[in-house]
Amino acid sequence: MIRLAFALLLALAVTLPARAGDPAASGFTPAQRAQIVAILRQALTSDPSILRDAVTALQADEAARHDASARDQLARLGPALTAQAGDPVEGNPQGDVTVVEFYDLRCPYCRRMLPVMAELLKRDARVRVVLKDIPILGPDSVLGARAVLAAQRQGGYAKLQSAIMQGGKQITPDTLHAAATASGLDWDTLQHDMADPAITARIEANLDLAHQLGVEGTPAFVIGRQMLPGALDLAELQGAIAAAR
Repeated sequence: MIRLAFALLLALAVTLPARAGDPAASGFTPAQRAQIVAILRQALTSDPSILRDAVTALQADEAARHDASARDQLARLGPALTAQAGDPVEGNPQGDVTVVEFYDLRCPYCRRMLPVMAELLKRDARVRVVLKDIPILGPDSVLGARAVLAAQRQGGYAKLQSAIMQGGKQITPDTLHAAATASGLDWDTLQHDMADPAITARIEANLDLAHQLGVEGTPAFVIGRQMLPGALDLAELQGAIAAAR
């Protein structure tokens, strides 16, 4: 208890305003502040680990504030995340838990998630997945995102997405043509729809949403009130879904 008290006292002291002669700013007079500092110096001399405890306490407090802020942000952006009309949806449209995935078609970690997500939906018939295309890896990614969102109008989003993500890293008009044909899509219609300003608006909205959430890379998942960056294994996904339920 004594060590904890010293740790908390140190945490308080290092965050107090240092303006001498302004006791209202901190609640302590200059003399009282000097006395606190003297006590801390003596305590740190006899037991330096107090500093470690204080830093740990400050870090834990900062992490708690960050987590609370992230939860508030997720709650505020909930409708844009899970209920945006026109977003590609996989799994059970009426699922009791929604998994939102921000991804880039060319991202190797996103490609690694393709079979994992398929296995998740195979095992859990109550999961709904919303896909947010954020093409952050260059012009090829933008071209691919336009293509899969245009393919959605022909009911071929998932087929074209799978064909692209199981293909080479480069996405070109020629590779798209081949993938679209193999997916049973009308190429001329696809090209026309890819140029629709509504497709551009959808991509920009996804990128803006990712920016508001602080998404720094792909893939990134939102499940309930949690944001989970990076590639996840099946057990991690199932654990987050169980927590959301």
